[in-house]
Amino acid sequence: MDITPFLSRSGSEPLYQQLYAFFKRSIHSGHIKPGTKLPSKRMLAKHLNVSLTTVEHAYEQLAAEGYLLSKPRKGWFAAEAEGDFAQTAPPPPAEKELEEHETAADMIDFHHGHVDLASFPVSQWKKTLAKTVGESGYDLFQSGPPAGDIPLRKMIAVYLRESRGVVCSPEQIIIGAGTPVLLQLLCHLFPKGTTVGFEDPGFHRSKTVLKTGGFNVVPIAVDESGISVQDLEQYQPQLAYTTPSHQFPLGMIMPVGRRLQLLDWAAATGAYIIEDDYDGEFRYAGQPIPSLQGLDRNDRVIYLGTFSKSLIPSLRISYMVLPFPLVKEGLNMASLFKQTVSRHVQHAIALFMKNGDYQRHLNRMRTLYRKKRKTLLDAIKREFGGHAAVRGENAGLHIILEVKSAPSEEWLTQKALEKGVKVYPASVSYVTPPETHAVLLGFGGLSEKSIADGIKKLKTAWFNGGQSQD
Repeated sequence: MDITPFLSRSGSEPLYQQLYAFFKRSIHSGHIKPGTKLPSKRMLAKHLNVSLTTVEHAYEQLAAEGYLLSKPRKGWFAAEAEGDFAQTAPPPPAEKELEEHETAADMIDFHHGHVDLASFPVSQWKKTLAKTVGESGYDLFQSGPPAGDIPLRKMIAVYLRESRGVVCSPEQIIIGAGTPVLLQLLCHLFPKGTTVGFEDPGFHRSKTVLKTGGFNVVPIAVDESGISVQDLEQYQPQLAYTTPSHQFPLGMIMPVGRRLQLLDWAAATGAYIIEDDYDGEFRYAGQPIPSLQGLDRNDRVIYLGTFSKSLIPSLRISYMVLPFPLVKEGLNMASLFKQTVSRHVQHAIALFMKNGDYQRHLNRMRTLYRKKRKTLLDAIKREFGGHAAVRGENAGLHIILEVKSAPSEEWLTQKALEKGVKVYPASVSYVTPPETHAVLLGFGGLSEKSIADGIKKLKTAWFNGGQSQD
């Protein structure tokens, strides 16, 4: 027999798949020419000592894909093809592009989006998931309300009122699979070309979503108190995007005086404020400052929150609180999007909050992150002394580290990588990057030991590796 496949009987791959792959490879390579007669199924099964069913499955799959042709009373033939299989080389393997979250196992990664996964109450979460399915039954398998399931929206409304001072009803809340999804929905509530004043520097992913959504994004400077109201008055945008509880990436907390100025500007001009409260749960000096939305008396604030920092990022659950003038249109638009979050997960989080598990977890994480923050600040002071400065350390899960006399941010990140430490440049958050020598250091996902070790390695990379110290 001219055609003799080799089949491995010790591996996990089924024999029919091996046979199918052999013929496909042979046809592609030109080893089996178009029109070549193949052995009959019975002959091949006997020759290979396999069942007739094995050969039948392989032949039928090849025929379905157009590789083989069955001719009545003549047998099986390699199909005639318009192209030349022999000259069609398989594509080269694509070079793997590392995502932000993909890091070597031994790398110390100061990513600002990471949280302490080891402290997540997995056992309690599993029980909550199981209980949710058991109590809800088959009703949970149907599509739910486009804006999100009522139990979760009710619990979010209660939580926001008690913890962030947000005044809202469940009807104002829309659940979405991450903040970008909610921003996309928001883009449909305003005309194309609507001008939005965006913090500069600001969160680049949100800025990109608004741009691709058809908004005219205008950079608005920030100072030590947050977004500049004076610049907003100058450009007169219809929307203003801000992160007042922990400005991203610089980290300042907007004082109440600036918050009231911002609200007065919105009320006077009829503009809306998009308040992205991405990590407002974590404040290390005093009590959390009430949200902009909680201070608003004129329905001008669109509030955004997320469970990515307070629980785990993979849940992909965020929420948006619309002011009453936008609620009707927002719910109509949500019905077109349907619901982007699993109902099962929505009900589980609602139960998690109702039972007090969410608040207990938050309290533990505040204590833990406070310790990690202290470890980070102490290590920076010990290792760098006066050769570096810290910004934005009073809230959130990251700081800004400014390194004096560093040649550039690129130099800082590259030298850090050479020592097995990953840091992130601050300049990517600017429309026009300044001559800054600053990097973002997130501490939420690292152990205290890794934080201390990472700072030691950064000292070696930046100072002992050839950088002059003034």
